[in-house]
Amino acid sequence: MKFKWKVAFLITIAAPVLGLFWKHSQPIIENFGTESDLNYADIAWLLTASCLVLLMTPGLSLFYGGMVNKKNLISTMLQSFISLGVITMLWVVVGFSLSFGDSIGFTIDGVKYGIIGNPLQYLFFDQVAELPHNTLGSTIPFILFALFQMKFAVITPAIITGSFAERVRFIGYLFFIGIFSLVVYAPLCHMVWHPNGLIGSYFGVLDFAGGTVVHISAGMAALAGALFLGKRNKPHHEPSNITYVLLGTGMLWFGWFGFNAGSSFGANATAALAFATTTISSATAMMTWVLFDRIQGRKISALQACIGAVVGLVVITPAAGYITVPESFFFGAVGAIVSNLAMNAKFLKKIDDTLDVFACHGIGGIMGMILTAIFAGKEGSSLLHGGIGVFGSHMLVLIGVCIFSFAMSYAIFFILNKFVTLRVREEYEEVGLDISQHGESI
Repeated sequence: MKFKWKVAFLITIAAPVLGLFWKHSQPIIENFGTESDLNYADIAWLLTASCLVLLMTPGLSLFYGGMVNKKNLISTMLQSFISLGVITMLWVVVGFSLSFGDSIGFTIDGVKYGIIGNPLQYLFFDQVAELPHNTLGSTIPFILFALFQMKFAVITPAIITGSFAERVRFIGYLFFIGIFSLVVYAPLCHMVWHPNGLIGSYFGVLDFAGGTVVHISAGMAALAGALFLGKRNKPHHEPSNITYVLLGTGMLWFGWFGFNAGSSFGANATAALAFATTTISSATAMMTWVLFDRIQGRKISALQACIGAVVGLVVITPAAGYITVPESFFFGAVGAIVSNLAMNAKFLKKIDDTLDVFACHGIGGIMGMILTAIFAGKEGSSLLHGGIGVFGSHMLVLIGVCIFSFAMSYAIFFILNKFVTLRVREEYEEVGLDISQHGESI
């Protein structure tokens, strides 16, 4: 056990030691604008949006923590919160390079399409400074673009934690989120959001703020984790603190305005539209969820209202800046019904996805991508506007992303488990992870 912790410590301490001696190169002039290109309104908004997205991870920790058994509350919250440390360090060292470095991929008809970014280009934020990048946030400092994107990378593995809560060893979890960030999140981020990315550029797939990159990848990884780790000894539990869930939901909803409206990368009309569609979808999903529960014979509960609100946020994410306000009502309602059915489906109940991450984020993200392909865009660029080819591309990519995210995540769990046992001992699970893993209790 000590050896594994020593490895984790050495990996962590390597970054500040190497950073101390790192020599930054001069920015490549043709890639960057000048100080006169900076828009101070855009800078102010992106700084604010970055703070809002950062708030989502502590919000998620409260949201998840309140749902689990009292003896696992601290452990579950820490699993989300620790992502702020692990992924932030990885992102600065190499994650940003892998996500937004110059494309490494293949050429079709003379055009290069990327699968992953050059890992050496922005090591330790080399060239990531105050000037704006010509193609990546052309009105804001490049370092602000990098930090805004970092918050997305932070929350994605944190979302996964709800699927294997109450039974995962903390050391194994630390290694998993680091590897997941580099081999699953970074390639998807590059393929979808880099100007030369394969999914966004070649297939023309629309993902305004992370339906594919964040929610589908996290949802499929959650399914892989739940399947690999197996069921808890006592799968059913009473939520520890519904008040935490309500507070966490409020923080997530508030932070999601930065998540979606910030993805406009400017203080502009698109940001205002994304702000509106985000809150309307969430409100509609919450009401649809609790009333759908009621007509199914279930009571209206605060917990289910919170889950419905978050599902509405998930579903609207890929389309927030592309659709109209009336359409956002439809996104929220349909997303809530489909995710609700998935969460209560008997065949999914057989899988011990502790906090129903796959049903909410996986299915919610999938529905968001499908609805985006139907509604988003102008003439010829969505199914509703005659874009049959675009719809086909979205569905093809949807299948590919689901398979990639699930297979890669399962492979990480499988291989990692050979070196670090991922599941806690039965007696530790019985005592609770707060005591057995962290020596703390509420």
